[in-house]
Amino acid sequence: MPELPEVETIRCGLEPLVVGHRIVGVALRNRALRWPVPEKLQEILNGQVIHAVERRAKYLMLRCQSGTLILHLGMSGSLRILPKQKNPTKHDHVDIVFSNGRCLRYNDPRRFGALLWTSSDPVQHELLKDLGPEPLTASLTGDYLYERSRRRIVSIKQFIMDSRIVSGVGNIYANEALFTAGIQPVKAAGRISRKRYQRLAAAIKKTLRTAIAAGGTTLRDFQDESGNPGYFQMKLKVYGRGGEPCLVCGRRIRHVRHGQRSTYYCPRCQH
Repeated sequence: MPELPEVETIRCGLEPLVVGHRIVGVALRNRALRWPVPEKLQEILNGQVIHAVERRAKYLMLRCQSGTLILHLGMSGSLRILPKQKNPTKHDHVDIVFSNGRCLRYNDPRRFGALLWTSSDPVQHELLKDLGPEPLTASLTGDYLYERSRRRIVSIKQFIMDSRIVSGVGNIYANEALFTAGIQPVKAAGRISRKRYQRLAAAIKKTLRTAIAAGGTTLRDFQDESGNPGYFQMKLKVYGRGGEPCLVCGRRIRHVRHGQRSTYYCPRCQH
């Protein structure tokens, strides 16, 4: 699943290509995504001008004058800017056509993504209103994590991946941030000190910023809006490296299934 850095990479790429452009049509080929695409999406979007492309957690928000289009890429969704006359392929479910002759095409083989419309404040939408603070803002601090974790027996990895605690920290970057902070991922969240949470908050920010600067992580289906892969996988220290030597101490990286997720850690560097 595209994680926060991948979604932010797409947002940065889309913004200069769609902001200020008028929508003149919508080709809706398949409404059956995770939630049905609004039947009247063409009627709603026709004539709208996109004013901004924003992100909340892993959701993209295309703000128009009368509302906001909320997009989620699900497990395999992708967006492309293409000439409108380019023939669609099997999994090209939606085209948003602009007056400049180009279109924003949504492709999703697994159809687990979403395109939804709201005329209200999008951050109050039912999918977004309970999300925790953005990890790259000043709201995410070690003190915040420490206070929220008290008496919690859930593992620290599951704790920081809970979108109600922190929005948008997915599996790849949780593994990487915990390695950077030197914390074993299966340790109970309530047993971690305030000082270590301060290190973890800094590690989350550093990990995500590094990934965004590198263009996201290419795993399975992710590519940016131009079809270019992300490159952060070249910098992964533990994720996907089970059985390989730790880049810091040389001990073999362990790979376990925890909370139905692949979890990687160094038994020497993380405790």
